[in-house]
Amino acid sequence: MLDDNSNIDSENLRNEMEELRKGSAEAFKILYAKYNRKVYRFCLRMLNDTMLAEDAFQETFIKVYEHRKEFRGKNFAAWLFTIARHTCYNLMRTRKEYDDFDETYFHNPQPKQRDVAMKDFVEQALAVLPLPLKEAIILREYEDCSYQDIAEILGIQLSLAKVRVHRAREILRKLLAPIKQEINES
Repeated sequence: MLDDNSNIDSENLRNEMEELRKGSAEAFKILYAKYNRKVYRFCLRMLNDTMLAEDAFQETFIKVYEHRKEFRGKNFAAWLFTIARHTCYNLMRTRKEYDDFDETYFHNPQPKQRDVAMKDFVEQALAVLPLPLKEAIILREYEDCSYQDIAEILGIQLSLAKVRVHRAREILRKLLAPIKQEINES
């Protein structure tokens, strides 16, 4: 689920969204408090660059406020993550950095400290995933989105959302297999 653990129930969330449409700064503040960490984490994982992620994060919330009257749906979180996704894509296009998937990049890496190293290896593996798979797995595994939410955010069919998550998991398993084996052997 996309909802954060903040103290706002679904009825209050609907009220805040309606108030935001009317231009309420307080409603924006409440919605920002509820979603800011998730949006930042999403941007950071999509862009793999702290400075760009901060830019994308700020731009996302600026766009949310500027386009608040355009929100007509019931799923504010999906609308918000869709804006964040498009913002990340725009920044990537500006950078003109399209990395191709390269399995040799992960040929038998040497672990440092186990926990920190594993996190680094997972982040490196995520970085080389094709973008459609990367965003699907980030939304599913890091942001706890349902497959329906993923489909809505990415503008794809539910079945394609499931396929993308599955393919991303398969590639990640393959990329991280040498590390898993090395850990099991030590």
